[in-house]
Amino acid sequence: MFLNLNQRDTMLGQLLSKLASEYENACLGDFSGAPIGRFVKDELTPEARSVVRYHNTDLLVKASIGQGTWATIPWLAIFDPIITTSATRGFYVVFLINPSDQKIFLSFNQGTTEIFDEFGIKTGEQILRRRAKDICDRLPEYSKKFSTHEISLGSSARLPRGYEAGHAFGKCYYVSRIEEREISDDLQLMLQAYETLIERGGTMPPDIMRSESGSENIEETRQYILSRRIERSSHVRKKVLECKEHICECCKFDPEKHLVNSGLKGHIPLDVHHSKPLKELHEGEKKHYKIPDDFLLLCPNCHRLIHQQSDPSDLDKLKSRIRFKYLL
Repeated sequence: MFLNLNQRDTMLGQLLSKLASEYENACLGDFSGAPIGRFVKDELTPEARSVVRYHNTDLLVKASIGQGTWATIPWLAIFDPIITTSATRGFYVVFLINPSDQKIFLSFNQGTTEIFDEFGIKTGEQILRRRAKDICDRLPEYSKKFSTHEISLGSSARLPRGYEAGHAFGKCYYVSRIEEREISDDLQLMLQAYETLIERGGTMPPDIMRSESGSENIEETRQYILSRRIERSSHVRKKVLECKEHICECCKFDPEKHLVNSGLKGHIPLDVHHSKPLKELHEGEKKHYKIPDDFLLLCPNCHRLIHQQSDPSDLDKLKSRIRFKYLL
C-alpha cells in the first residue's frame, strides 16, 4: 500500500535544486574529494531513501556525479532489485539533471549501456525509443498524467543520448521555481507506475510472456512472470540463501553430500522458489513478499514440478508426488 508523501516534510526538491545549481561550478575543480560529492552521499541520497521508503522498503536509491571523472549529466535513480540494481540495464525511475539549462527531469527510463554495447548507439537509440513507446502503451493511465515529449539534456555524449532515447514519460522542473509538494506528488505517482509495470510483465512482449507461462490468460500470465522475476532476482536469492539450509526442501537433495568432486565449489545448484499462490497475487500487492517465509529452496527437478501444480505453495503435495513416483 502506498503512503502519501505529504505525511512528512521533504527536502528532496530543495536538494536536487542545490545539485543542479552548483554542479557546473563544481566541475571546474578536482573530482576527487569534491564537496559536492559528499553532499550527494551524505544529504541528497539519504533524503531520497527516506522518501522512497514510504513506497516500498525494497527499492534501492543510488546517485551519481561520475566515476573518477565528472559526469555530463548527474542523476538520482530508484531501482527495484527484481528488475535491476544498476542504471546500465532494466528500467527504473530517475531524476536527470541538465545543469546547463538548470532543469531537472523526472523520468521513467531504461538502462542504455547494455543496449549500446550490443547494438551500437544509432540502432540502440531506435530500440530504446521503441521500448519507451511500449512502456507508455502498457501504462496508459500513468503516461497520460505525465509528458511523453522527448527530453533534452544538452549534450551529445553517449550516456545523455541514451537517457534521451530511453525516456518513456516524465516531467520537467525549472530549478528556479521547483516546489516540494509537486515533486512529492509526482514521485509518488511515478513510483506507482513503476510498480505497476513490473506487475504487468515489464517490457516483455505478450507472446513471449504467454510462451513462458504456458497460459493464455493475461492476468495469470503476468502473475507467473512476476513470480519468476522474483525467484530469479539475485537480490532475493542472496537473502533466501542466507536464511535457509542449503538442502532441497522436498526431496532433501544435499549438494554438499551428493555432488562429491562435482567442481561446483562456490555454486549452490538449488533454485529459489516463490511459493506465494498466484491466485493471491492481485495487482497492487503482488510484490509484497517476505524473506524467507514466502520462499522454498528446491532442486531444479522439484522446482519444475511444483510450478506444474495448481497451488505452487503446496510443498506437502509435491512431496507426496515425489514419494509416489519412487514407490512405483
